[in-house]
Amino acid sequence: MNKKIKRIAVISSFPPRKCGIATFTCDLISSIEAQADGEIEIFGIAMRSDDETEFNDPVKFEIRRNVRSDYFNAAEYINCSHVDLVVLEHEFGLFGGNGGKLINVLLRKLSAPIVTTLHTVIEESGSAMGRVLAELCELSWKIVVMNMRGVGMLEDIYGVSSKKIELIPHGIPEMEYVESESFKFRLGLENRKTILTFGLLGRSKGIEVMLKALSKIAQQYPEVLYLVVGATHPEVLKWEGEAYRFGLYRLARELGIAGNVSFQNRFCSDSELEDFLYAADVYVTPYPNAQQLTSGTLARAMGAGKAIVSTPYWAAQELLAKGRGRIIEFDNSDQIAASILELFSNETLYNNMRRRAYQYGLLMTWPKVGAAYLKLFAMRRPEVVAVPASAQEGMLISELPAVSIAHMRRLTDDTGILQHTKYTIPQREFGYCTDDNARAMVVMCKFHSLFGGLEALDLLNRYISFCQGAQDNDGLVHNFMSYDRKWCDVVSHDALGRMLWGLGTIIASPPEEKYVSVVKEIFDKSVKHVAAQSPRGKAYSIIGMAQYLAQFAGASEIKRTMNQACSELFTMYEEHSCEKWDWFENAITYDNAIVPCAMLTAGKSLGEERFARAGIKMCDFLVSHTWNGNNFSFVGNNGWLPKNGKKASFDQQPLEAAASVLMLKAAYDVSSQACYLSLSRKAFDWFLGANDLGIAVYDFKTNGCCDALEQNGVNINQGAESTLSFLMALLATTESNSVRTEVAGMDIARPIYISTTSQVEVGSEK
Repeated sequence: MNKKIKRIAVISSFPPRKCGIATFTCDLISSIEAQADGEIEIFGIAMRSDDETEFNDPVKFEIRRNVRSDYFNAAEYINCSHVDLVVLEHEFGLFGGNGGKLINVLLRKLSAPIVTTLHTVIEESGSAMGRVLAELCELSWKIVVMNMRGVGMLEDIYGVSSKKIELIPHGIPEMEYVESESFKFRLGLENRKTILTFGLLGRSKGIEVMLKALSKIAQQYPEVLYLVVGATHPEVLKWEGEAYRFGLYRLARELGIAGNVSFQNRFCSDSELEDFLYAADVYVTPYPNAQQLTSGTLARAMGAGKAIVSTPYWAAQELLAKGRGRIIEFDNSDQIAASILELFSNETLYNNMRRRAYQYGLLMTWPKVGAAYLKLFAMRRPEVVAVPASAQEGMLISELPAVSIAHMRRLTDDTGILQHTKYTIPQREFGYCTDDNARAMVVMCKFHSLFGGLEALDLLNRYISFCQGAQDNDGLVHNFMSYDRKWCDVVSHDALGRMLWGLGTIIASPPEEKYVSVVKEIFDKSVKHVAAQSPRGKAYSIIGMAQYLAQFAGASEIKRTMNQACSELFTMYEEHSCEKWDWFENAITYDNAIVPCAMLTAGKSLGEERFARAGIKMCDFLVSHTWNGNNFSFVGNNGWLPKNGKKASFDQQPLEAAASVLMLKAAYDVSSQACYLSLSRKAFDWFLGANDLGIAVYDFKTNGCCDALEQNGVNINQGAESTLSFLMALLATTESNSVRTEVAGMDIARPIYISTTSQVEVGSEK
């Protein structure tokens, strides 16, 4: 017997994003819920188009289009939400990667069957989009298309079995068959012949062809009015603004028909759109290209019983067959004019076309479409078989070591992760510290978001428990605990900052939703102490608060606290920096890259340009003292680098390499300068032997990391801080390699100084 469907996740665009897919998705969810009579719970996974969009129910999770880790995190979120089915509304432009391939990264990790609705099917199966579509079909349990041409294309071009394909039409609201005159009066259009086109405006609409036809129609019907209803498409606005719309204005004036055209430049509500449809005598879609498989606007016009004139794009060919509309050639204004003039003058033809369109539209109403989807969902579903990543995807990270938590597990007992080792053997006499358990939270949260697994959750729970126990009632944090579980100190500022970082990481990417309320409570109790922390404690706190805001963007108190902490670091930078010393202290000492990393992170999160610029300058300054043209040579803790002094070459710490990887990745996120990604990889390669001694600091046999690069070799002890630093850098590099656009042959043999007067774009999404 089939398991009854109780919970569904829908991946799509959602309002307030203004696009046809968002509208379709909301209508589909409503129709399914109505047909299911409350027995199915549906929630949304929304594709973000910008930083400003704020989603409401049913959206529970958001994916930034070009952020690969978001797709991993979304998959884990869905898997942890115990859904019975995943529904994907697929349109290539919604998803990131070449050809929109990042959506397949998500689908490969899902544990529930996938039903994919294809809003576009392309003919070029060998193109990037074609390859993505082929894999998408392989990953899906069922594929829904909206017309017979789509069925044929999937079978003939992509070799998809007919048993896998379902034909369900584009849904439309239930509308009445009415005469237009009363609605014309409502809109102030009485005594006018009306022609309508609606939908988001762009060059793919062919409005200029219709305007040329209108100039001919107006010669016989001077009272004619062409209504062009819809805002300019948001993506068109990004690239060319209102150039197309203004060009149409000019064309109307040149043709002498400015008084016969009304541009309604807005995204209409359903009730407004209904009024425009009812008031229209003729609906026209003069689209210039054949490759459009679906059209919600055309389907809706049929549902209103409109007389329709259209070019022969794929959707129109099928919908308007058998006298349900008039098909004319592409880019032929004479044919459009002739067809509309015939409809205006031939009442019998006009009424017959309207009735045929309306009757066909009755088959596509949302109640019928919702019932069809429910019937599909009720079919027997196979066990989900994981599809391995393609070779192309694997190549992106094949040169990196496999991510292993074997040594991390070796260091962890029921209390938490132990600090020190002799070689790989834990030294219990040194006990535990909050610093390391906080780092371990970051590592294990990111590990779980990429790879999942119950063991990862088990370890994460131990590290959270340790940090929770380290917190006093007033929110201050202990750092050192003896092996017999007794605290050895009062408080530690750096530990508090690192703990906020770890907690914020979990809040931003929780392995399960229930984690958020638990770790948020710990976070909220300690965040009030940020102002009293050391500079590095503040830096870690800032990164943690940025992660917090990634989940709770409206948390104004966190924003204020973060801004204050950044302002204090910025003041330190201004006080200590000079012409040859772009730094926040009078020495480069330990954990150096974390402060510029925090400033860069804050600049992007808060949209504060001054923080980002200071972060870039400190980053460049630190790189100039640690990158020698061949490899990174970090400031050693055996003397450090005083202002106007000599840099200590040893003992170089893994902590410095990890922080540099994070800093350089943050610099790329803010500036979009590919050299930062390249340098970030070079910083990681320090672990693998690209260092002053040419010796690997990471131990491939034990999966641990040596504690330091010393003058005569490595310190063979593989403690928690070193191993966690390596894993942190590896996970960040794995993520970066999956989305980077590194410039081939880039010259990075010199210290990098990038002008911050024009390069830094704060608050943008990369």
